Amino acid sequence: MPQNNPRQYSQQVVHFLRKRLTYTDRGVAVTVGVVPAGSVILKPISGVNIHTAFNGTGTDLIDIGTSGTADLFATDLAGQTVGFAPCDEAVSFYVAADTTITATYADQNSDATAGEAQVVIAYVPNTDG
Repeated sequence: MPQNNPRQYSQQVVHFLRKRLTYTDRGVAVTVGVVPAGSVILKPISGVNIHTAFNGTGTDLIDIGTSGTADLFATDLAGQTVGFAPCDEAVSFYVAADTTITATYADQNSDATAGEAQVVIAYVPNTDG
C-alpha cells in the first residue's frame, strides 16, 4: 500500500521519494509522496529518470510540483529522451510545511502508446532542530 505520510528516518541521511509514471497517467497529477516540514529538497538529484521514451506524436512533457502548483519544481521536462532530467525551476527548495509532491505527464495529442519513468525526489529532513 502506498504511503502518503511524510517519511523521516531519525538519522542525518538523504531521504527520497520515488514514483513510477507511465504514458497511461497522461493528464493526471500523480502523487509522488509527502516531504516533511522543514526539509530541503536536493534539486540536482531530484527529477525524472526516463527509461522508456514517451512516444506521442506531439510534445511529451513532465511537470513536478505540489498539489497547489503543478510545476513548482520542474516545468516541461522532455519525456521523449531516455535519461535523467533534473528539476529546473529557480525557487526555494525548502519546504516549511508537509508538502505533497506531484508529477504530471502531458501528451499533446493524447496518442502515446509507450513511455515509462521514475520520478525521484531527494531531500534532507530537519533532524537536528
